[in-house]
Amino acid sequence: MRQALACILLLLCAGCAALDDGARGPIFGRDGAVLSERDLVAALRTADIAVLGEVHDNPVHHARQARLVRALHPGGIAFEMEPSASEEGIQVFLSQGGARDRIGPAIGWKRLGWPDWAMYAPVFEAARGAYVAGGGVARSDLRLAIKVGAGVAYGRGADSLGLGLALDPATRTEIEDEMIAAHCNKLPRSAARGMVEAQRLRDARFAAAAYRALVAGGGKRAVLITGNGHARTDRGVPAYLRRVAPELRVLSVGQLELAPGADPVEAARGLPYDFVWFAAPAERDDPCAAFD
Repeated sequence: MRQALACILLLLCAGCAALDDGARGPIFGRDGAVLSERDLVAALRTADIAVLGEVHDNPVHHARQARLVRALHPGGIAFEMEPSASEEGIQVFLSQGGARDRIGPAIGWKRLGWPDWAMYAPVFEAARGAYVAGGGVARSDLRLAIKVGAGVAYGRGADSLGLGLALDPATRTEIEDEMIAAHCNKLPRSAARGMVEAQRLRDARFAAAAYRALVAGGGKRAVLITGNGHARTDRGVPAYLRRVAPELRVLSVGQLELAPGADPVEAARGLPYDFVWFAAPAERDDPCAAFD
């Protein structure tokens, strides 16, 4: 009991915030304040669209998303992982009595290349009654974006999203550097340039899916489930939503992994999210081993 009380007090104190057991970590607001999960839910309830980030293979992140979705009761929910081409079929599946925890097998989850469906199923199931939108971009569109740019690949509406405008050089270089680092510093910069355009296309399509979820859900709050890179407020989905629907309140949660011994207060400072929620890294093989 004393140990549990000590952990609670630790999380309430910004000056002494630290990871506890890896399943629960400190939550920081943009101002550096440490929040409880209840505080986070209360804040997200003020949003029209809540963007919940993740590291895709971290099961703790998905368990948290399921809890948040259940607490938020969204009218619509959008997923990066769900192909947009599957959206209509999912509505038919659900209208015919299909269970939400069976959506994955129904759309061929295994062939989509995402982590185990068992991690995502509780998130789909938590959104009871919500319209389910898909933001997943077809590979042919991604290839087109890499070849000729995100604006052309997006098609109608691209200009309103700013996809026809070139990124400023500093931002483009920053994203290229992130792409290269994510590929264990083995990705040629020439290839990274095209991948930046694919990233822009995906951000825009995810924003559109989140907006569809909001509208189809009767305007009763929507949630987007996506990777942390797309949840960034500076140039991810929230930035595209600000362009097309500036009247909406969009709040973003970055769920990040924190190495043992790292200072979460320092790690959270200046990150491009409205809220940051830390967890211990998931157990995984070295992703760079394949490059050796």
